[in-house]
Amino acid sequence: MEPSLITVLLIAVVVIIVLSVFLSFFPLMLWISALASGVRISIITLVAMRLRRVTPSRIVNPLIKATKAGLGLNINQLESHYLAGGNVDRVVNALIAAQRADIPLEFTRAAAIDLAGRDVLQAVQMSVNPRVIETPTVAAVARDGIEVKVKARVTVRANIDRLVGGAGEETIIARVGEGIVTTVGSSNSHKDVLENPDSISRTVLQKGLDAGTAFEILSIDIADVDVGKNIGAYLQTEQAEADKRIAQAKAEERRAMAVAQEQEMKARVVEMKALVVESESKVPLAMAEALRAGQIGVMDYMNLKNIEADTQMRGSIGKMGDQDNDGSKSGK
Repeated sequence: MEPSLITVLLIAVVVIIVLSVFLSFFPLMLWISALASGVRISIITLVAMRLRRVTPSRIVNPLIKATKAGLGLNINQLESHYLAGGNVDRVVNALIAAQRADIPLEFTRAAAIDLAGRDVLQAVQMSVNPRVIETPTVAAVARDGIEVKVKARVTVRANIDRLVGGAGEETIIARVGEGIVTTVGSSNSHKDVLENPDSISRTVLQKGLDAGTAFEILSIDIADVDVGKNIGAYLQTEQAEADKRIAQAKAEERRAMAVAQEQEMKARVVEMKALVVESESKVPLAMAEALRAGQIGVMDYMNLKNIEADTQMRGSIGKMGDQDNDGSKSGK
């Protein structure tokens, strides 16, 4: 009994292994499901997918959905898109959604959009249900120098024809911000913007900001408008402060030049005094030479000394008189 039981178990294990290997290469259940859904596909084609390292369920299940929806796709289209690295199920879902919404969309364009890295199903959904993009707070300055902070909501719809090669949401936000800055900057007063915020929407919409993008702008609504800083007064204050610093620097430069000139004049005075001392030192030598040469006599020399002494005495008397006058004035 025991050998026969072991033999049965071994046979069962071998059968299970063989069936597993067989079913891995021959997906019978998937083939039966396809036939039951009206998709005519041979078992050899499914085995060939295995050999091409293509998961048959990734192709057959979307093909069943496409056939039931009446899209008229074939297995070669789906398999080629799968081998190119695309998402077959998402493309088929997008085609079904576009057909239900009466949006013209072919498989080649949907596959190109998917391979370009965009979500083709989301694009179809955005074509049916537009999306609202909220811009960050945009700060702009009117002509009167008052800052205005604006926040807008942009309602966009996906443009299927421009999804491949079209710019994204960042471009829409940047262009709307540029339009807000231009509109506010051209206003004479910030009060005009606060009174008529819809003027921003009208001006921005007229610029055709959705050109070259993957979206179509339906409306631009101003969500919030706030008054910011007085940029004009701030700039004037900064300019006045800069002018003051420039004037102080120029005054300091002139003062330094005056001090340098004063020091230069003092140096020249000292130089001239040195020349006077040098000249005075030559007088006794000249007198001695004149005495030796007999050009002047001894009496002439004595008279000159008397005149010098008389001059010094008169100078001393004059200084004493000045001191007495200063003392009398201070006593009074």
